[in-house]
Amino acid sequence: MPRPKKYRKVCCLPQKNLFGPLNVNNIDTEIILMTVEEYETIRLIDFEGLTQEECAERMNVARTTIQRIYNNARKKLSQTLVNGNLLKIEGGCYKLCSECGQNYDCEQCNRHRFGKNKTKY
Repeated sequence: MPRPKKYRKVCCLPQKNLFGPLNVNNIDTEIILMTVEEYETIRLIDFEGLTQEECAERMNVARTTIQRIYNNARKKLSQTLVNGNLLKIEGGCYKLCSECGQNYDCEQCNRHRFGKNKTKY
């Protein structure tokens, strides 16, 4: 029997889930799918400036798992930018943080929408 998949803790879902070039002539362009946990690793490591270890701690998984997820996410972002594909964020194996959900005031996740020394995003 295979080992059960461990859910990754995610602070919030993205406000927008579809990204791509503005001048799409062909709507049949390939859509790159990014999972919610891949989005969360990009958000934590690149946007919030955390290390892979800190990101792994926040998401309750091993650092090596974060490294794999992060590398997959970066590859998908580069495919989107270089080839002009659409990027859609959906699915994955995650659970929303029960402390914050979508209210952006989670002390455990240290996520604040408008906090001291934080910029509006």
